[in-house]
Amino acid sequence: MVVRFIESCRLPTPFGVFDMHGFEEIDTGQEHVALSLGEVSDGRPVLGRTHSECLTGDALYSMRCDCGYQLEEALRSIAIEGRGVLLYLRQEGRGIGLLNKIRAYRLQDEGADTVEANERLGFAADLRDYSMCLDMLEHLGIKQLRLMTNNPVKVDALRDLGVDVVERVPLEVGRNPHNESYLNTKRSRMGHWFHTHQDDDPPPSQE
Repeated sequence: MVVRFIESCRLPTPFGVFDMHGFEEIDTGQEHVALSLGEVSDGRPVLGRTHSECLTGDALYSMRCDCGYQLEEALRSIAIEGRGVLLYLRQEGRGIGLLNKIRAYRLQDEGADTVEANERLGFAADLRDYSMCLDMLEHLGIKQLRLMTNNPVKVDALRDLGVDVVERVPLEVGRNPHNESYLNTKRSRMGHWFHTHQDDDPPPSQE
């Protein structure tokens, strides 16, 4: 077991009233949450997303990435579906932390792409760990997942853990002039799937 369940509560959002479930990593004390909506433990495939924390995109309206847009669209999609789950993992900056992410952004300001910036700081392009996801999903009684992602590594990582990912649901939102290069790098250097070239989207409408 990687995480232990701590407590649940109701979480009203602009998209609907979710249940928020708190988890703590046993070895590190790191905290993660899951947001669930509707009946997710009935054995049917559940629409869901694993979303890594991005303070700049999720809370500060940054247009340098697509994270805030994806978070909002995932919650909206779950609400439209009437049932689903979002695992919010505290892994800022693809695992390098907030301050190192700021350092990486500075390198990107000087011309590095997102992969080069991480590597210049001595990190791999992506240090995220999804090992806690299986425990979180099992606690919620979720057997099969329709995963909202553009990242093939995430699909493979969850399947390697034993999560039954039965479908990959594209989540292509938020392309704008500030993140065009970032998204192109994710496609060309990190293998992300992007099948459409979106028109510019407005910033996320978080409150």
